Amino acid sequence: MSGGLGFIDIILFAMLAAFLIYRLSSVLGKRTGHEQERSDLFGAGVSREATQEENVISLPERSVEPAVESEQALTPLDEGLDAIRAVDQNFDPGEFARGANAAFEMIVEGFARGDTETLRNLLSDEVFANFDTAIREREAANQSHETTIVGVDISEIVQAEVDNSTALVTMKYVSEQVNVTRNEDGSVAEGDPSAVLRITDIWTFARDVNSSDPNWALVATRSPD
Repeated sequence: MSGGLGFIDIILFAMLAAFLIYRLSSVLGKRTGHEQERSDLFGAGVSREATQEENVISLPERSVEPAVESEQALTPLDEGLDAIRAVDQNFDPGEFARGANAAFEMIVEGFARGDTETLRNLLSDEVFANFDTAIREREAANQSHETTIVGVDISEIVQAEVDNSTALVTMKYVSEQVNVTRNEDGSVAEGDPSAVLRITDIWTFARDVNSSDPNWALVATRSPD
């Protein structure tokens, strides 16, 4: 009796075990959706990283070389211009040269006409005195002077410096001119009205950098050595 019951019990336990295994496998093997969500959280992260890496364009490696200082030394002219800019921030060599070119023509033509009023505003006292003396001597001899500037071939800054509070800039002019001095009756006393002369002038202009007057004055004239 007890053996029969034991056999039946074994069968019942086996059936019960089989049922439990079936239920467990059906539950554990079924996806609820939560598993996928957790996987997406990490997968999405990996996927984004992969996408970002795919969108990154690798640039070629560039070697960084130290800056090389210019080996070209400053010329005395460069140093002089820098010295003027250091004491006069408004100084511009290009603007100065244009103004000096205009002054050159005004002074040459003003001297020929004997226009001392124009010359006085463009010349230093010493240079004006020399020009005024030449004009007076010409007038005393009843002579007149004619100057025609055919053209200016060269106009360049050749020297610059600062002397105390005075900025000095020297210009070189190479121009083509017709110069004639006539007597009172119109006859030619000196020069040739049909000859074009190539003339080189070295003029130095100066300005007190401490002055509120922005104008430059011609302080020296000479011929090239």
